[in-house]
Amino acid sequence: MGIQERKKRERERRRQQIAVAAKKIFSVKGFNKTTMEDIARETELSAGTLYLYYKNKNELFVSLSLRVLKYMNIRLEKVAKERDRTPEQRVMLLKSAFYDVYVFDPLIVINIFHLQSSEILKNLSPELLSQIKELSQSSIAIISSIFQEGIAQKQFIDRHPVALADIIWAVFSGIVLWEESKRIIDDKKEYLKQTLDIAFEIFVKGIKK
Repeated sequence: MGIQERKKRERERRRQQIAVAAKKIFSVKGFNKTTMEDIARETELSAGTLYLYYKNKNELFVSLSLRVLKYMNIRLEKVAKERDRTPEQRVMLLKSAFYDVYVFDPLIVINIFHLQSSEILKNLSPELLSQIKELSQSSIAIISSIFQEGIAQKQFIDRHPVALADIIWAVFSGIVLWEESKRIIDDKKEYLKQTLDIAFEIFVKGIKK
């Protein structure tokens, strides 16, 4: 292994070390109360070292979303490739894919939905913002392709497939955030899966011809 390759691997290892520590601190203290100094202490690095890898706390926070967004794309692509299923069946499979992604990393999924209406995205490096946009647009494109096929087969009402994809994404994000707010009041209740079941059932009935 050459020197450059070794340095590249070491840099990536350090980035992962920082990301793991950041997620732990964010989950305990929340985004607003977490500082780069808190994360530095957790990694046993100086705050100055952290800034060599991440421009600021916002960028570090958002970078944690990349792994989940990549997993989202993998799950959605799997649903889209279920060619032996009808478009209606694949829309219902989207529900399972969404829920699987939530279970994969609930904290980061919730953070992603908060970011959708946040000023944080405006303060990211162009490279990170480009990655977030690319992964998000890919997810919507995959979802919309399922609706497009359903429209073409005259199984669904003729509405813009991207709009339908946006709506089902909004349903998912809205339910996750609403259920999370309810869990703050009573953490013994968990109705996310049941609520998603009802929401998708109603949505599919609404778009069927």
